[in-house]
Amino acid sequence: MKLGIRNIGQIATGDLEKPLAEADTIVCDAGRITGIGVPKGALDACEVVIDANGATAAPGLIDSHVHITFGDFTPRQNVVGYLSSYVHGGVTTSISASEVHVPGRPHDRGGLKALALAARACFEGYRPGGMRVHAGSVILDPTLELSDLAELAAAGIWLAKAGFGAFDDAFDYAPYVKAAREAGMITTVHTGGSSIPGSGAISGDHILALDPHVSFHVNGGPTAMPDADFKRLATESEVALQICTAGNLRTALLCLEEARKADALHRLLIATDTPTGSGVMPLGLLYTMSHLSALGGLAPELAIACATGNNARVYGLEAGVLKEGRLADVILLDAPDGGTQRTALNAIRHGDIAAVGAVISSGVPRFVGRSRNTPATCREMRVERCDIPASFD
Repeated sequence: MKLGIRNIGQIATGDLEKPLAEADTIVCDAGRITGIGVPKGALDACEVVIDANGATAAPGLIDSHVHITFGDFTPRQNVVGYLSSYVHGGVTTSISASEVHVPGRPHDRGGLKALALAARACFEGYRPGGMRVHAGSVILDPTLELSDLAELAAAGIWLAKAGFGAFDDAFDYAPYVKAAREAGMITTVHTGGSSIPGSGAISGDHILALDPHVSFHVNGGPTAMPDADFKRLATESEVALQICTAGNLRTALLCLEEARKADALHRLLIATDTPTGSGVMPLGLLYTMSHLSALGGLAPELAIACATGNNARVYGLEAGVLKEGRLADVILLDAPDGGTQRTALNAIRHGDIAAVGAVISSGVPRFVGRSRNTPATCREMRVERCDIPASFD
């Protein structure tokens, strides 16, 4: 499908270095962005044209901390269709934080490997609501052999999670995190107080010793680590600092402050850490973006980058940035109807969540006009022309 979006008021690129772009059109073809700021005549060849009516275009949001299981179902909250609902919160990509919520999840060597492989396979051809799901994160546990990590990596597993294994001391994860890194996996570690039976507290000392790629819910999942640890992680490591909605808001702002002081904003990630005991949160990323902007003074376009391009860079994804050649995941945002602001960025800065008016993933509109979860947009976005037998209402 060749898709065109015209009449864009502003573009938030998702690129921390160049967070805003002056252009009013985007063209996508075969699932990729092929042009930004193209001449109006270039839209004539598009099969579908969307009129953004002055709204803000941004990359589809990337939630790098989702506790998926199998299919679009979470047994933790007994909810069906939650991933599809997250699409209506602007999320076009979810990354597994390990399939730890699978009922009766295995702890033996064979079961741990099978769980990761099965979860990955489940989502290879399944896209709930059009969302791309990167599933299959092996849970590091002493029952695994270090050689298993290279074996899993060869089979396509590229995520490894520390924090829910049966280790007596969190420092004992170190050789497993190292082996996973050497196998080419992205390594992640639970941070803060224990969150489920069998898990334990993990502090800044542990994170510095384990040296993962990502400190999961660094602001607490839901309980935060000691305040002094935030400065240490910002200044003494290159670990990505993942702030989650289902965490401590005060320490989220503290983490933002320390990241700024250390010139480490490129390592700040926004995610949700859901579904958990905190619930299902389709608008979680939008809320955390507005919290960091309104309360922490983070420019809204930079908050968007922390929820898109920063996640994409750390995890090596082709989505997350609006740029020619990248995956065509685009959302149209606006100020919510009835608020005091008139643009999406000003609404975020003001502390309101942005209203989602359209979601496109892999170059295909998933809906245009009104999200079922956010407030209505100020501007009406619509499909102006559609030459294929489809409806995107």
